[in-house]
Amino acid sequence: MKTTVKIAIFAILAFTLFNLSVFASNQNKDIEGKWEGTLLVSGTSLRIVFNVSKNSTGRYVATMDSPDQGAWGIKVDKTVFDGEKVIFEINSINGRYEGAFKGDEIGGTWEQRTYSFPLSLRRMKSGAISQSAVKHQEKYPYIIKDVTFKNKSAGVTLAGTLTLPKKGGPFPAVILITGSGPQDRNETVFGHKPFLVIADYLTRRGIAVLRYDDRGVGKSTGDFSKSTTEDFARDVICAVNYLKEQKNIDSKKIGLIGHSEGGLIAPMVAVRDSDIAFIVLMAGPGLTGSEILDMQSRLILKTNGKKEKTIDEYVAINDKVFDVLKMEKDSSKAYEQIKTILRDFVKGLSSEEKKEIGDEKKFVNRQIAAVMSPWFRYFVNYDPKPTLERVKCPVLAIGGSKDLQVPAKANLDAIREALQAGGNKNFEVKEFKGLNHLFQHAKTGSPSEYAKIKETIAPEVLKIIGDWIVKQVK
Repeated sequence: MKTTVKIAIFAILAFTLFNLSVFASNQNKDIEGKWEGTLLVSGTSLRIVFNVSKNSTGRYVATMDSPDQGAWGIKVDKTVFDGEKVIFEINSINGRYEGAFKGDEIGGTWEQRTYSFPLSLRRMKSGAISQSAVKHQEKYPYIIKDVTFKNKSAGVTLAGTLTLPKKGGPFPAVILITGSGPQDRNETVFGHKPFLVIADYLTRRGIAVLRYDDRGVGKSTGDFSKSTTEDFARDVICAVNYLKEQKNIDSKKIGLIGHSEGGLIAPMVAVRDSDIAFIVLMAGPGLTGSEILDMQSRLILKTNGKKEKTIDEYVAINDKVFDVLKMEKDSSKAYEQIKTILRDFVKGLSSEEKKEIGDEKKFVNRQIAAVMSPWFRYFVNYDPKPTLERVKCPVLAIGGSKDLQVPAKANLDAIREALQAGGNKNFEVKEFKGLNHLFQHAKTGSPSEYAKIKETIAPEVLKIIGDWIVKQVK
């Protein structure tokens, strides 16, 4: 595993920021849903998760997670299902899986470079709340509606769920904004559905909640891979405008709750729409993308037992590439500079390490494609502080002391300083002891723990968010 961690550079860990993408399905007649299996490699167990959904054209699309290595949302370049055979191909890591479909199980083989391992996958049950208000309304003390709204300028239709108290109105409302990576309306991750839990809790307290599938996910249209944080902010603005048109929503009491990257987006929307009543930042960034990625890499690698020398080498290569992405605006020039950096890196590898990466040219090209994506270039360069300084509405910023993905103290301090610099007098900043990036009670905070923890969100977090919002909308 030493070599893998060292050479995986961007395609794996650099994209683990807060990518929690999973798609749920209760259908057993196809492969839509979450599939999990365990690889046994040299005495080490590595969980592998494939997250499969259908895009707006009905084609299967998928991402892969390696939770024990702290990696999520790895693009699956080819997904094939003919009713009997399943194939997943992941170019960025030279990986390929082929297996026989058996309803809730797939038996097959994982191949990576020159290695081959047996791998059986089992469909994971999500226990998701039904999106049908008609069939399941009697189970919940509130109304559940399937809704759609449009981002006309982008030609995108977003599909989601609106939950409403049964009596009274017009109601205060919140929009839930997901973290990075293609995510469904519940921000589903390893059997957990944090946005469903938040929506249920707040609606029971008299607050309407809108949550929706990201572009190209679930029932939403659009191309997620070509979108940036700025594009997602525009989608949220359209969600706000949709709620303003609803007669049972108080248009002056609409707030935003953003998790991870959603914590970047919420302030962006708040400074553009003065009607936003409040924002809640859950593990939201207060530092630049490059700073967060470096901190995240160090913490996760250290927690996984890597030596300081290995960590320093990893971060040094990242920083060289980040500098190019920051300084060079010309994409063709940036491409050439990054290619030189990576080629020099490959030259310094041992013969064993070079064998691990396979074709050197393909390896370098894959890494370049990853860091040159629109989302990554935008994120690495984005500094949230100037936007936070312009936020005038009430703000609640929270984080967990064991968050290794968006380290709480450094980011909460930066958020506090920016709000103070901008003259915002109505904000609260709180760090929860012992909670991880998902706001679960955790031992180490490592992403490898997420799936093992039964708790979806700590009750004290829900209560503080709920109490604070009720206070703002009274």
